[in-house]
Order: sequence, then C-alpha cells, then structure tokens
Amino acid sequence: MFFQSVHDVQERLRKACYLANNNVATVVYLADRMGKPLLVEGPAGVGKTELAKAVATAMATELIRLQCYEGLDEAKALYEWQYAKQMLYTQVLRDRVGELLADTQTLREAFERIATEEDLFFSTRFLLPRPLLRALLAEERPVLLVDEVDKSDPEFEAFLLEVLSDFQVSIPEIGTVRARTQPFVVLTSNQARELSDALKRRCLHLFIDYPSFQEEVDVVRVRVPEASATLATEVVAFVQEVRSLALKKVPGMSETIDWARALALLNVHHLSEEDVERTIGVFLKHEGDQARTLRALPELMQRARIRLHEWSDGPWTTSS
Repeated sequence: MFFQSVHDVQERLRKACYLANNNVATVVYLADRMGKPLLVEGPAGVGKTELAKAVATAMATELIRLQCYEGLDEAKALYEWQYAKQMLYTQVLRDRVGELLADTQTLREAFERIATEEDLFFSTRFLLPRPLLRALLAEERPVLLVDEVDKSDPEFEAFLLEVLSDFQVSIPEIGTVRARTQPFVVLTSNQARELSDALKRRCLHLFIDYPSFQEEVDVVRVRVPEASATLATEVVAFVQEVRSLALKKVPGMSETIDWARALALLNVHHLSEEDVERTIGVFLKHEGDQARTLRALPELMQRARIRLHEWSDGPWTTSS
C-alpha cells in the first residue's frame, strides 16, 4: 500500500498538479488499500486520464498505458512473438541446425528432433510484452491505465475482466505468468457504451463531472501559473458558458487549460472578444462549434460577466 490517508492522497496529487476533491481522494485511497481496480467514468476532458498520470507521479512509479479502440484484441494488449527475431536467430544458427539433424534418417525423425528444441524459440527472449503483460512483469508496482475501455469490444472487456480478477495470464508456450507486484489499475470510460455489470462489480467506481467554477479556476491557476488571476477567472467563466451551447464536442478541462496557456503566451491579461476570435481553435476543435460560438459571442461574454459577478459578488467590466 502506498497512500497513508485520504489527506495524504490529496497532498501527493496536489504536488503532481492534480487537485482532487475529497470524493476523488477517498476513492483513490480505497482503491490503493483494497487492491481493487478503479473505474473512472465521465465526459471527455474532465481529467480522468490525468488522474491516472497524477497517481503514477505521486507514487513515483511507471505509468503503463493501454489505449483501447474497436478491434483491440489480446495479442495487441498482452504479448506478441517476435517472429522476425526468431527467423534471424534461425538463419544465424543454420549450420548448428544442420549438425543437429545430421544423423536423422527421415523427415519425421528430423521434425521430432527439432521439436525437442522449440522451447528455445518460444521463450521470454523472443516475447514482446504489450501493456498488460508489462504491468504483470514490472518489478516495482506500476500504474496500469486502461484508457477509454468503452471503445473496446465486449469480447475484449471479458478478457480484461479475467486478467484483472487474478492478475495473471496463461501463455501456452511458457505457462502461467503471475503479477510480480499487483499494479494500481485505473480504467477510464467516456460512457460511449454501457460496460458490463461484471466489470463494474470488480472495480471501485468514480464519476468525474465538469468541475464547479471555483474548482476549475483552481486547476487553471495550478496548471497555468503564468496566467494572471484575472485571466484565469475570465477564461473559466467563458468556457463554462460555452458548455451550455449545443456543441458537437464540448470543451473539457484540458481545453480550458490549453486555452489559458495559449492566451498567457500571447501576453493576454484581460479577455476580449477579439482574443476569443483569434484563439477559438485552441478550445473548440469542430468548425460548426466554432461558428455557433462566434455567432453567440456577445451574449456569451455578457453571461460570463454575470457569472463572474455572482462568483465574486462584485462588478466585472471588460473591454472588447
């Protein structure tokens, strides 16, 4: 076990530039103590993947990431044989193979003789570990991130459940490989499809939604310290108003951070309509979303002023 308390989780994640509220910190602490995988669900861009990265940083350990997608199978997730390397070794050892078969009389006899040596070519020397096997073979406890598990097929989800249940896999040519040290497992899902009850029961569950105004401001201040306090609050207020539009791709917290950083690089201290227009591609990546936002720009700026006024309980003026 690594974390000593819920407060310890919050402090260590803060040092890793991740601000975890009490709910997030509690579930991370329990996942560590109970040795259970942590399933983190929520909209895209709210910090699910960043949480896994921050946990790895806090634990000063390796982050092993498995990016899921449709068609992902166990060969790409678990291991592959390096057939090219096996062929190269065969060519190098060709003369020795001839010596080995020199006294054989029939093809069957030669085949049987080679079969007795096949373990040499199906050993760990020729095994190429993919993320799941790498996590099991790690000497020190790693963080295994199974990212966007909802994009994988149900068949792969069933295979993954088997691996996470026993933290071991069977390789026919080698045998059973058990985890040297049980990894800290984080699975993320954007809820593109419903995950199986069996997988959910195996995990502790955490839902992360879009942050409150204060939470998002705090994150921006931590992640983009070069941005002024005024700019940070104005950026967050505007992005939170943009999220109320009917967009194809709603900007997440990662887009808020990127936009604040871009504006700071442009030496912007006070957000204007012109600043939004020239940098809109930083936080909105779909042409239709950009057009819809620009059409509503004056109204969004006004609503952002009202949001800031309500938050700070004081007037907020801006120049366009």
